[in-house]
Amino acid sequence: MTTHPPPAASPTLRPGGGPSRRYPQLADRLDGLLFFPVTAYTPDGALDLAAFRAHVRGGIDAGAAAVFACCGTGEFHALAPEEFADCIAAAVEETAGRVPVIAGAGYGTALAVHFARLAQEAGADGLLAMPPYLVVAGQEGLLRHYTALAAATPLPVIVYQRDNAVFEPATVAALARTPGIIGLKDGVGDLDLLQRIISAVRTEAPDEDFLYFNGLPTAELTGPAYLGLGVHLYSSAVFAFAPEIALAFHRALTTGDDDTVARLLDGFYRPLVELRNQGRGYAVSLVKAGVRMRGLDVGEVRPPLSEPAPAHLKELAALIEHGLALVADAPGAGA
Repeated sequence: MTTHPPPAASPTLRPGGGPSRRYPQLADRLDGLLFFPVTAYTPDGALDLAAFRAHVRGGIDAGAAAVFACCGTGEFHALAPEEFADCIAAAVEETAGRVPVIAGAGYGTALAVHFARLAQEAGADGLLAMPPYLVVAGQEGLLRHYTALAAATPLPVIVYQRDNAVFEPATVAALARTPGIIGLKDGVGDLDLLQRIISAVRTEAPDEDFLYFNGLPTAELTGPAYLGLGVHLYSSAVFAFAPEIALAFHRALTTGDDDTVARLLDGFYRPLVELRNQGRGYAVSLVKAGVRMRGLDVGEVRPPLSEPAPAHLKELAALIEHGLALVADAPGAGA
C-alpha cells in the first residue's frame, strides 16, 4: 500500500497572501477504500478504547485509505464530547500518519464548531460535517452553517448531504468556493440532482478541485451508477467487518471487472441491503454485529439504536460466509 507523509502542520498560503483553510494534501490522499470504524463499548456501555484501537489498527492493516472516525457508523450522535475527543486521539495515534483521519462534526453551529475544535486538538486531518440537528433549514441558512464551521478551524471540511441537509446545485457551487470546504458526500442517492450539482460546480467554481463521495449506507450497491457520473470515492461499511469482500469489490469496480462486480452485487450486496432494510438503525447495528462476528468484541450499539433481531443476525452470519466464499472463488483471488 502506498503511504503518504502527514500534512504539514503550518497552513499553506492562498493567492493574495492570506492563510488558506484548505489542506490540499488531504484531497490528494483520499484515494481508495474509506474506512468508517464502529465505536467500541464495554458490556456496561462505557467507551472501550482498547477495542476501538484494535478495530482501527485492523482496518489500516487491511488496506484502508483513510479512517473516518466518530461519524455515522461510529455513532457520533451517541458520544459525549470528551468521548469523541478520546476516540479521535486514539485513531490519530493508531494511524501514525499512514492514512488521514477525518472526524465527524455535527449538531447546531455552536456544537459543530466545538466538535471541530476538539478534532483539531486531537490531531485530525479533516472533518465530515453531519447535517444540523433537527431543524429543516433553507439554503441560505445551510450555507451560513457550513461556512461558519469551515472558518472555525484549519481542518478541511467534507459536507454530508442527507436527511435535512439537501442542497440545490447553486448552494453546492457556493460551498465549493468557500475556503476550507473540499467536497460533498452524497447520502441522498438522487443521481439527477447529483449530476446537476456536479455540472453547477464545474461551471460556477471551475478553479476548485472539489471532491464527491458516494455516501449511501451500502455504497457498493450504487457504485457502478455513481462511477458513471465520475464519482469513484465511497464509504464502505462492509470494510468494517469484511474487508476481504470490500476490497475485492473495489478492485473489480475500479479495474472494470464487470463479472466480479455483478457476482458480488447479486450474491452479497443486494441481499445485505435487503437485510439492512428490515430494521431501523441496521445501517449501524448490523455493521457492529458483523465486526463482533469476525472476532472483535466492540459491544452493542447505544440507545436509541437497538441490536438486530436474532433471526437477522443468523442471516448476516450466513451472508458473510457466502460473501467470503464468492471472493475466494473469484478468478485471480490468490493475487
